[in-house]
Amino acid sequence: MGIDIKFPIGLMFSILGLLLTFFGLITSGDTLLYSRSLGINVNLWSGCGMLVFGLIMLFLSWKSRKAKTS
Repeated sequence: MGIDIKFPIGLMFSILGLLLTFFGLITSGDTLLYSRSLGINVNLWSGCGMLVFGLIMLFLSWKSRKAKTS
């Protein structure tokens, strides 16, 4: 099968992770916004996690595509 789902999943998670990380960095000083989450910047940490996952998926997609052409 020539269908590789890792690339679109990695792209989606990378884009959403970048957006959440950027929003978390912008709103890092807003204590009222993060009072419901015990002062933890949930946007920043979830964005970083999504970004790392997306980059891993993109790397695995690139690696498998490289292995098929070699």
